[in-house]
Amino acid sequence: MSFRSVDEAPIRGFHRKLIVACSGGPLLDGYLLAIVGIALPGITREMHLPTSTEAMIGVASLIGMFFGGLICGPLTDRIGRKPMYTLDLLVLIVTSVLSIFATEAWHLIILRFVIGAAIAADYPIATALLSEWLPTKRRARMFSAVIIIWYIGASLAYLVGYLINEVMGDDGWRWMLATAAVLATIVFLLRVGTPESPRWLVGAGRIDEACKVIESTLDTKVTPAELAGSMPLSNEGRGNIADLFRGIYLRRMVFIVVFFTCAIVPLFALLTFGPQLLGSLGMESGNEANLGTALINLVFAIGCLPAMRMLDNIGRRKTIIWSFGLMVLPLLALGAWTNAPGPFVVGFFCLYALFSGGPSILEWAYPNELFPTRIRAAAVGMAVALTRFGAAIGTFLVPLSLSTLGTSTTMYIGAGITFIGFLACIAWAEETRNRSLEETGAIEVMATSPQPAPISTAGSNPRQGADIT
Repeated sequence: MSFRSVDEAPIRGFHRKLIVACSGGPLLDGYLLAIVGIALPGITREMHLPTSTEAMIGVASLIGMFFGGLICGPLTDRIGRKPMYTLDLLVLIVTSVLSIFATEAWHLIILRFVIGAAIAADYPIATALLSEWLPTKRRARMFSAVIIIWYIGASLAYLVGYLINEVMGDDGWRWMLATAAVLATIVFLLRVGTPESPRWLVGAGRIDEACKVIESTLDTKVTPAELAGSMPLSNEGRGNIADLFRGIYLRRMVFIVVFFTCAIVPLFALLTFGPQLLGSLGMESGNEANLGTALINLVFAIGCLPAMRMLDNIGRRKTIIWSFGLMVLPLLALGAWTNAPGPFVVGFFCLYALFSGGPSILEWAYPNELFPTRIRAAAVGMAVALTRFGAAIGTFLVPLSLSTLGTSTTMYIGAGITFIGFLACIAWAEETRNRSLEETGAIEVMATSPQPAPISTAGSNPRQGADIT
């Protein structure tokens, strides 16, 4: 088979538009997760909510992401990337607008749950479409850029929330939640007319259509004979999701879920309850805390920039171990110095954000690198689902921990969670630098040696170790 016309194509306007449109999903994810954190104080005062209900509104989207990740990945493989590529955005537009009319807490909980499911659906949709159209040499760097866009979305939410608070005060929470509809509409319009993935079309037996899509999009002539050889591989490549829990892939899935969860529990807690956390540490509540949280989120994005170079220069394993080790220190400092002046509080959180760049990128790189093609998408979907479930539990407990255990203990708990991620990386992180996806997905990579190490997959499917790209 041959997809060289796609894999070796020069970057065109189509690719740039596709990158922007696909990045719209992470942009909305960061925005929607953060905007509720700014709106919660106004919601709580208007509806007189207890802490537990406030927490449920904060984590409802994460619970929705659990179910969205499990369901929508396989559905996208079944019906194609293109139909789902815009459908999830329509759901986001409608639910964001409906937030204006919410009068009870359960209204918001349901809406946030549906929003979370739609966000989780977008990750397997957009990342699959992007990876299947981008030239091979640009894929890794473009995926890193997508992660940066996520943090920009979160920062934008806090800036928008700041402006609405300045004009409307706490009564503006409905309009804060509804602003996501504007972003979702822009992304929807960018995505309209995007062609289907040629790889998916070939896998569905629509080879002639795949040829036409490649020719019209990339101005490259491809014959059905060039793509026909991919049919057996595409059919065989639809692996069983149970393969994720056998042999070496079980260990890899456990590693990804553990480090991913340990990285995003403090992150999501900060995004969802950032102003409250900063307020509990002595910063003036309201817009000062909102601006402080916006600054922290910008530093999260900045932290990804040096990490992009480190991953290629010193490797994945060293980068993620050092990152987790350094991330523990600012949280310990915040636990020990709870009465620190506001600038120091923001500074410690900014250090945490700066050090987190490596794990942030590897949250998406590792699931794609450590599993073969036949179960790669399933691995990404499973990682999203399981880690969001853990993040939902952690985020739900944050306001309860602040009110019952206090700020210092809450910071120490965050440091402990991060330290667990550090230990998991020492034990299980693999080095995949300078290796093809076929190599990294097919065998167990030694931590330091440039040569692959043999593995034992006793009791597992004997065909597990062979990638069938």
